[in-house]
Amino acid sequence: MSTSVLVVDDQPLIRHSLRLIVDGADGLSVVGEAGTGAEAVAQARASRPDVVLMDIRMPGGDGIDATRRIVDDPALTATRVLVLSMFELDEYVHAALRAGAAGFLLKDAEPADLVDAVRRTHAGESLFAPSILTRLVEHYLGRSVPRATEPPALLTEREAEVLTLVGRGLSNQEITQTLVISMGTVKTHIGNLLAKLHARDRAQLVIAAYERRLVTPSHPSPPG
Repeated sequence: MSTSVLVVDDQPLIRHSLRLIVDGADGLSVVGEAGTGAEAVAQARASRPDVVLMDIRMPGGDGIDATRRIVDDPALTATRVLVLSMFELDEYVHAALRAGAAGFLLKDAEPADLVDAVRRTHAGESLFAPSILTRLVEHYLGRSVPRATEPPALLTEREAEVLTLVGRGLSNQEITQTLVISMGTVKTHIGNLLAKLHARDRAQLVIAAYERRLVTPSHPSPPG
């Protein structure tokens, strides 16, 4: 079954370009377009897309508010929002995450990276441009927030390996190839990690990998 995509941007030329990229990829199809935040919410409710490619700065309600309304709509629980922006300002990234976006990608991304991002977002993965991911991790690790007094959750050797690869930004498919395990096994480990680490999503697993020093911004550590 084709992955349905709603394209949201206030510039018709960009919407047209995104449509061409998405419709030209195997297994993806655009089911609607919107030029404002209000239109995005209405179109999402009408077409119930799998993924929304969401611009941030638009008239008629911005992309952050539209993202929040889509994510909070009980009828759209299967819809995931991937924010696209020309700007990598920290306040935009953090606001998008607080609104419930599954990822944040810059508009200068290569078409192949955009297609991959849509597929990974639909598969339930969180995805961020590399420069944004590094800054996001540094932001959370740099906060002066009191740590929990309870000891860190114990992970199995395999769970630590999977968490390391998640921290490096690998997709589930790439993890299956690296560890030579099935997709079902990878998803089971991801689910166990989310539960053990009390993480809301994959982005928080990435942060957990850095907190445990399984990877670092400048020197990734090998699994195990």
